[in-house]
Amino acid sequence: MPNDSRGDQYPTGPIRCSFCGKEQDQVRKLVKGPTDIFICDECVAACVDILEESLANDFMAGGGDFSDMLDSFGLQGSQLAELDEADDDGHHGKQVIDRVPTPHEIYDELSQYVMGQEDAKRAMSVAVYNHYRRVLEGGAAEGARDESDGADGRLPIGKHAAGPDDLSDVELAKSNILLLGPTGTGKTLLAQTLARILEVPFAIADATALTEAGYVGEDVENILLKLINAADGDIERAQVGIIYIDEIDKVARKAENLSITRDVSGEGVQQALLKILEGTVASVPPTGGRKHPQQELLQIDTTNILFICGGAFVGLDKIIADRVGNKGVGFNSEIAGPTSTDENDLLRQVLPQDLNAFGMIPEFIGRTPVITETCALTEDDLVSILTEPRNAIVKQYRRMFQLEDCDLEFEPEALHEIAHLALERKTGARGLRSICEQLLQKTMFDLPSEQGVEKVVVTAAAVRGEEEPLRVLSAA
Repeated sequence: MPNDSRGDQYPTGPIRCSFCGKEQDQVRKLVKGPTDIFICDECVAACVDILEESLANDFMAGGGDFSDMLDSFGLQGSQLAELDEADDDGHHGKQVIDRVPTPHEIYDELSQYVMGQEDAKRAMSVAVYNHYRRVLEGGAAEGARDESDGADGRLPIGKHAAGPDDLSDVELAKSNILLLGPTGTGKTLLAQTLARILEVPFAIADATALTEAGYVGEDVENILLKLINAADGDIERAQVGIIYIDEIDKVARKAENLSITRDVSGEGVQQALLKILEGTVASVPPTGGRKHPQQELLQIDTTNILFICGGAFVGLDKIIADRVGNKGVGFNSEIAGPTSTDENDLLRQVLPQDLNAFGMIPEFIGRTPVITETCALTEDDLVSILTEPRNAIVKQYRRMFQLEDCDLEFEPEALHEIAHLALERKTGARGLRSICEQLLQKTMFDLPSEQGVEKVVVTAAAVRGEEEPLRVLSAA
């Protein structure tokens, strides 16, 4: 009788899981059985969960514990440690966030990377602290209420001091952040530094590519896919991440008057963002693009995702100036006096009605209750940005020159000249690197081929283009 080798061969058609029917490209791994039977990693994980729950119930009913159950399977070491962390309500492993730094700690860490912007750093420190305290409160409300006070005297997450007014059942709302400010003032850097401090997944999305569902462009759910990818596919970690939506001012209403055409990249995007900003279980296509009926969608809860919406809001200062300025009507009325021309001073006076006049719908403004601004930078601010942060631009170039056994020195007048040039170009801190790159490009081109250069000195005249940076040769 001939040997039937079908069990050793893959089927000619698409390979599917024999349990859930998913194809090979929809799962991470397919395990082949003795015949043409396959099982995917998701079904294996589901089976493990079912067995653990069933065995746990059996052992608990018989007076045993998790150690007895694991010993019966011969599990020990890292597996035992991992499963022993399972809490009473069935959640396995430790929390995604263990501790939230205090607002002062967040502010101090931000100050190492972001110069100036004191108001924005304080507002964001408080908002982020309150947000993740709320996340931990929700995650530990059931299991931590009977814990004792911590060693530092602070109440553990989820524990409340006894009192006549019990507020333990009060639900805390999410406070998303709306960040206003001119280009190059550190809006994106603030959001990136926050995510680094908290060690949570972070994603940057561009609002200009978004359109209303059903039109050419990206759906708002694709923003969430970037966060899932930043979390390496871990949905649980992604659900406590931070999303920075840049250029949010570009989705303002295009006009106040009604039109026969839909505003699919303006007001329509704001309306589509409302649900995920507030908190909902969103369906995300795993490969991006449009959602199709045959596509398996990822489910992610946005309730604990912090959204930071940033934009330059060009022209908003004029709207604020019109509101706060004097209005004169009639012969005997007071003549309208000049309003403040300082953009920083005007942005500090922003109200929701100003954003509404700019083109943001009231529902969107209501879901971003924390409104703060980054100020336009002065020349002294730009000099500080060049030299003081942990990864300051001057320090980066000095390090690059050190690799060539050469010292790099910037004269104080040269730093002010670079800052002055950036102000003239109206590029903010973002333009500092391009100025330095253009200034040092020829020197960096020649230096690896030259011998005996001990130091390079950048002068104010070199920044103005009147001379090359000075090269100091070694005495030998």
